[in-house]
Amino acid sequence: MQHLLIMKKLALIILFLSSSNLMQAHQPDISTTMLVEQDNQTWVLQISASLTAFQTEVRKQFANTPYKTPEEFQEMVLEHMKNNINITINNQNAAVKLTHGVVKLGHETKVVFQVMGVPDDIKQIEVSNTAFSDINRSQSALVLLKSGFNKEHFVLNKSNNFSIKLKTEGNTFVKQIDNQASFLSTKILLGLFLTALIVFLIQKIKSKKHIPVPVQDAVLSIVRD
Repeated sequence: MQHLLIMKKLALIILFLSSSNLMQAHQPDISTTMLVEQDNQTWVLQISASLTAFQTEVRKQFANTPYKTPEEFQEMVLEHMKNNINITINNQNAAVKLTHGVVKLGHETKVVFQVMGVPDDIKQIEVSNTAFSDINRSQSALVLLKSGFNKEHFVLNKSNNFSIKLKTEGNTFVKQIDNQASFLSTKILLGLFLTALIVFLIQKIKSKKHIPVPVQDAVLSIVRD
């Protein structure tokens, strides 16, 4: 009896998780970008989103040449992905190459590329995916899976222009602070400090101008009265 209750609970949990995944698969504003190192030290990039999200972008980007067959749709998806995904590692002049793209159609559609040019020693990495930027409130979970590294995930959305810079610290990927942004922050703080100092000095000068009337002037005033 107890065994049957446990089995029913497990079935309910599986059903709930499946329903949650199905609901997420139909949400066009949610996608996943996964960069994964495989056992043979090759890399793949997988982009997952609802079929609606891919259709929305393809119809907008290829409005003048609408697709007529599933094969044409898949070709347009691959072209759109290549035009909107950029991965640069260790500040290389050229981004890594996405090759041998495959589209797996479904309610949750997946696009898989082989990634060429990934060095063994990754110190910095910048990932940009604007493929779904035309969709309202679009956000993509960026997942990095590298052998020997902690599993990390980040979010690409409008607030970071669907792009993120990371660096490695030990076996972990962490966000890299933009030097230019840091420099601007320093300038802003310095400007605020100088403004406060100038205001303080002005108030100090004004207070010195209010000097008490000399005693002799006060005495003359009393005599005159």
